Amino acid sequence: MNVRQDPLIPMIGVVTDIRTDTPDVKTFRVVGLDGKKPFEHIPGQCAMLSMPGVGEALFSITSSPTNQDYLEFSIKKCGCVTSWLHEMDVGQQVTLRGPYGNGFPVDTDFRGKDLLFIAGGIGLAPLRSVINYVRHYRDRYGAVDIVYGSRSKEDLVDYQEILDEWCREDGIQVHLTIDREQPDWDGHVGFVPNYVKELSFDTGKTVVMCGPPIMIKFTLAGLLELGFVREQVYTTFELKMKCALGKCGRCNIGDKYVCKDGPVFRLDQMTELPDEY
Repeated sequence: MNVRQDPLIPMIGVVTDIRTDTPDVKTFRVVGLDGKKPFEHIPGQCAMLSMPGVGEALFSITSSPTNQDYLEFSIKKCGCVTSWLHEMDVGQQVTLRGPYGNGFPVDTDFRGKDLLFIAGGIGLAPLRSVINYVRHYRDRYGAVDIVYGSRSKEDLVDYQEILDEWCREDGIQVHLTIDREQPDWDGHVGFVPNYVKELSFDTGKTVVMCGPPIMIKFTLAGLLELGFVREQVYTTFELKMKCALGKCGRCNIGDKYVCKDGPVFRLDQMTELPDEY
């Protein structure tokens, strides 16, 4: 096991594989210069990727901690750093530091529970680490439901992994939806919040949710309407994190700093939600 001694000091990583997931999302596999996994992490933690002269940005680690060979990052092209990363080739180097954040309580609060994962668009990326951790230690958890939606079939991240692995596993039910009908799609059509209400899950489940703010807002309202309570709902605000060190103050929400107190929160722990929610 390669344990990082100081997460503030960047280390050099090598990109060994690049997978195109959607028209604007690629998954990057990264190892250290020694060819090994750069550091250990908890599902839901993040790392800072950077290139001197270009910039740096924080991303969720999307591979499970149970993977001992590498780290993976699923990255949406949406700015300067991400555009540069999307132009990379296998074999190029990046610098990375981390891990940062508290992660999801997979070994405490989630253990023994029935789990409901709800994701929209690139919001599946932070949850993939958790889902694959739960799959690896399947006997530690109850039934698992995954609700995942995106704009179109082509925008579903990790679609092939979902079909080939998640959908074929006992005790896991996957519910996919896209926003609008298209000729090559025979699954559910509609927005995630409405689909969650339509599925009408048992209110004993622990909910793990990530997606666009508007999706979380309406999905949370639907869950509360079904009889869920905020103490059952976990989410990550990792998109609010900037410096990851508690220095810049840009991730402040009420009395919390996302980088110091999160990014994973149980919703009853929040005195207020971000303005966009």
